[in-house]
Amino acid sequence: MTHSAVETPLQVFEHEPFLQVTWRDSMTPARGFVVIDQLVTGIATGGLRMRPGCTVGEVAELAREMTLKMGAFGIHVGGAKGGIDFDPTDPRADEVRERFLEGVRPLLERFWVTAGDLGTQQEQLDQAFQRVGIGDTSFHAAVVRSDDEAEVRSRIQQAFTTRTEGLLLSELIGGYGVAEAALAALEHREIPAATASAVVQGFGAMGGSTALYLAHAGVKIVGVTDAQGMIVNESRGLDVELLLSARRTGGVIDRSLLREDDVEAPGDEWLGMDVDVLVPAAVGHTITADNCDRIRGQFVVEAANVPTTPEAEQRLLERGITVVPDFIANTGAAAGAWWVILGEVVSPSGACSRLSAQMRPLVRDLLSRADESGMSMRTEGIKFACDNSQHMISEYGGAVAFRDLFPAVPQGQQFTVGDADRDQEREAQPEEAVVAEVEAAVVEAVENVVHPPNGALPEGADLVESPLENGRRPAAAFPAYYPGPADESASGQP
Repeated sequence: MTHSAVETPLQVFEHEPFLQVTWRDSMTPARGFVVIDQLVTGIATGGLRMRPGCTVGEVAELAREMTLKMGAFGIHVGGAKGGIDFDPTDPRADEVRERFLEGVRPLLERFWVTAGDLGTQQEQLDQAFQRVGIGDTSFHAAVVRSDDEAEVRSRIQQAFTTRTEGLLLSELIGGYGVAEAALAALEHREIPAATASAVVQGFGAMGGSTALYLAHAGVKIVGVTDAQGMIVNESRGLDVELLLSARRTGGVIDRSLLREDDVEAPGDEWLGMDVDVLVPAAVGHTITADNCDRIRGQFVVEAANVPTTPEAEQRLLERGITVVPDFIANTGAAAGAWWVILGEVVSPSGACSRLSAQMRPLVRDLLSRADESGMSMRTEGIKFACDNSQHMISEYGGAVAFRDLFPAVPQGQQFTVGDADRDQEREAQPEEAVVAEVEAAVVEAVENVVHPPNGALPEGADLVESPLENGRRPAAAFPAYYPGPADESASGQP
């Protein structure tokens, strides 16, 4: 479907972040940045990258993306990002990273949950946290909010050290989500996976697992690229599992293990491949106004962060080519980590099942909205994510939490307000028990509204009003995160 609506440059970036911090190293020319785009429940999440030339603008852009990711998937935390302008291959890189962590320690102690990113491996980051005395995990700011820190740490350790098909959760879940997004888009356009084809740019953790799970679903992977160029097999498709076994550090494939009919081609030829799905899974700003006219596929499913420039995306929209935006398609890694932290899933298989259950209907719903409005899927996704974030801030709190980060009601418990049998039982209960039950019911009801399983936006009228001040508790009720004085009213009333 060809769209003709003209959009302004991506509204996502017309936004003032909550906080920006600049750090200067005392021993090298390195500079570092932290941008907290938005706080929800008094906390924000986003990785720490290290690369030469990293800028505060880049970090701010990525922090905003994290806000959208959390909003789109109904996870009650805000978005943030960290970046260090320094070469990660420099022998001084570990020391620079540790001095940066020490410099921004107040944020890491309570407000910023970070993780591995470009130029920073998760193991490196966890070890750096230990060496500077913050804790044993970069998820520290979330863990200390739990009533049972040891249980949360154990859950994280188990989930992130378990291997599935030879891959760790951090290696598989992001690509699995991208594959699910692509499969949902194909289904929306009534293209069977068994007849579809795809090309993947980049064969690192994200690109490799995307190719693997698309292939598992029956999609023919006709090309993948790495730092040395592209490997192509248009007739029968590539053997992705073979390529993964031949993948070395940095996502480079050992060419000596290729099959006889696998051929090599220049790396930039991936854009012009005659396929249904193109997956940019390498670096940002790969698809530009200068090269986007070469694209012949129906979908660009963004595995990398910000791989398509606004100008290129507008031209693709006008040609009827759909871009499934990064803050939808590649949210699997962040969402999976938070589901583990919050105890909503405890294994890689559970994370994948949960991700599929949310990703596919969300993608189909946003595509339907885009078809109806004539706007891009990105625009519809931004509206959805921003509205969802505002609902969560209203119910959970922003800079100061109204509710605790960890759910008070165990997952799986259901309570329908107004159930006749339950009402009769409550009449015979002491008043204190009834109040406690109502409070638990409201928490569950709001959870169901704020985390829509089918990607549908909740209407304002659907939000449940709590008889207990909307479920809000005073900030002093969370001493692990809020170090300031108690509210003027112990009841939490304004």
